[in-house]
Amino acid sequence: MSKDRYEIRLTGSGGQGVIMASVILAEAAIIQGKNAIQSQSYGPEARGGTSKAETIIGENELWYSKVNNPNFLLALTQASLDKYIGNIADDAIVLIDSSLTMPEGFTDGNANADKRIYSLPILKTAREDIGKPMTANIVAVGAINRLANLFSEEALQEAVKRHIPRGTEELNMRALSAGEELASAAK
Repeated sequence: MSKDRYEIRLTGSGGQGVIMASVILAEAAIIQGKNAIQSQSYGPEARGGTSKAETIIGENELWYSKVNNPNFLLALTQASLDKYIGNIADDAIVLIDSSLTMPEGFTDGNANADKRIYSLPILKTAREDIGKPMTANIVAVGAINRLANLFSEEALQEAVKRHIPRGTEELNMRALSAGEELASAAK
């Protein structure tokens, strides 16, 4: 992370764990001695409704908690991608699940080509490689960190361990590693 203020927006549907992923990113920032603010919003449905979580990371005190133009956008559903893709920083990194389709105007070869867009099989990796669909958020956290170079591996692992159920450490570390590997292969 080279900027004084780095804004992250994670989007998907209820039950995909984007809120927990956002909390983990904020926790990793704090472990690493940075400042962080985390917020979330979701539809009235407990599962299946739209979900948005945001984390702001800064070297200095953070006085404004609203994400305006995220430097990083994660989208795990088409509805969330369509809703939030238009409001990102010019140099933003965009990470979408490979099951999604980028809206026109955000593909290589046009005015927005400076946005780095990655399409990775996050949901499929959690479901098929890890064997637990509920680990998609941890797969995403690993990919986000590798693409944005935010935290040390140790800080991120510690943050994940602080927010997962006891007895799932090995499973979640595999999910984190799988996300890192997906991102490394895409860079």
